[in-house]
Amino acid sequence: MKRYVVVWLALLAIVAVEVVVTLAHPAPGLLLAGLLLLALIEAGLGLLYFMHLKYERRSLMWSVILAVVIAVVLMDHFWLDAFRLLHQRISAP
Repeated sequence: MKRYVVVWLALLAIVAVEVVVTLAHPAPGLLLAGLLLLALIEAGLGLLYFMHLKYERRSLMWSVILAVVIAVVLMDHFWLDAFRLLHQRISAP
């Protein structure tokens, strides 16, 4: 139980760092990179300890990582459509 409490406190500390970084108003690129890095660390801790993936076979871990990479690449591929729709002019009927 002690390990889970330590991980939970670490997650709370990461959230506190995210709030402090956001309130500091750094450059948008730096803010995005920092928050994404912290979110990846949070997700990794949650997956490893609270979803018990730390004790799974390594092949399962690599297949999960591969699935996440494929999902991110697909999201990046279709992201341009969202920007195109933002700048599309809508004519009145």
